[in-house]
Amino acid sequence: MRYEFRLDGRLSETVTAAFPELEEATAPTEGTVLFGEVEDEAHLYGLLERFQTLGIPVQEMRRLPD
Repeated sequence: MRYEFRLDGRLSETVTAAFPELEEATAPTEGTVLFGEVEDEAHLYGLLERFQTLGIPVQEMRRLPD
């Protein structure tokens, strides 16, 4: 499964490094987009927990077509 996470603002390199399984893209008006393979539901919830622990609000999350 591939997922995309849209986040407000730009992430520092240190914060981005906390998500090595995801790639980063910058959306000009929307902030940061992280996307990549998610192995299963446990991995998905782990990613969401990392966002929360780091104080990064997820504005949008969606599953991408395979």
